[in-house]
Amino acid sequence: MDRPTGRPLIALLTDFGLEDFFVPSLKAVILSLNPEARLVDVSHSVRSFDLRSAAFLLQACFRFFPPGTIFLAIVDPGVGSGRRILAAETERYKFIAPDNGLLSLALEASSERRVRAAAKARYFLTESATSFEGRDRMAPLAAWLSLGVPAAEFGPLVEDYVSLPLPKAYVRRNEIIGHVAYIDKFGDVITDIPAGLLPLAPEAGRSPSLKLTVRKRTITRFREYYTQGARGDLFFLVGSLGLLEIAQREGSAASALAAELGDVVVVETGS
Repeated sequence: MDRPTGRPLIALLTDFGLEDFFVPSLKAVILSLNPEARLVDVSHSVRSFDLRSAAFLLQACFRFFPPGTIFLAIVDPGVGSGRRILAAETERYKFIAPDNGLLSLALEASSERRVRAAAKARYFLTESATSFEGRDRMAPLAAWLSLGVPAAEFGPLVEDYVSLPLPKAYVRRNEIIGHVAYIDKFGDVITDIPAGLLPLAPEAGRSPSLKLTVRKRTITRFREYYTQGARGDLFFLVGSLGLLEIAQREGSAASALAAELGDVVVVETGS
């Protein structure tokens, strides 16, 4: 396992927004326990209670952080319901999150994982029930990790942690069946179809003729990068995450298609 160097880094991902006291409260708790912690905001603009988007965001960027980074990820529709709090470790990173599937994709993308149910009240701000467990229980856990307290101190290993029931892309004859996995702020529609499922023509590695259908709209333009598309045109390409995505140059493909998370995407490969 890679060892952290320098001051401990804690990365924050929430659906709290920046208008209220929620995010500053998390930071205040962490810095009160460990003034040397460095805090980085991944995002606080996740749509409220949207676990699927939060899981995708975390999976999309966590691997680019330095080894030893601690991720405090809080999108928590079940706060106060008795659901567990998880302290997870992988080969390079540590995570604190509610046990609701938020860590599904990040853990799946890691070769090593140890997941614990954090239950020892001495590491919380309060033993009593609270409506803000992000501040009162999860933020202190992240701070204690940054101070070198082993995750093993928080509670027992568990294997029955919640995993989101996310569909997977697959090949069926001359089609690839995928799904809308995420919609970014530009309106690009990112699918769960990895580039590796696309057939390649033998000449110069060029992609053969492809047709993509979503929401009863068929798109035939495949591009290598965004500026190849004409302004207003819908097209698809392999994005920076290695996934097939649908875009509209200087426009919102999501709005043009009325696309939503989970929509089925069919790519006809002609092979």
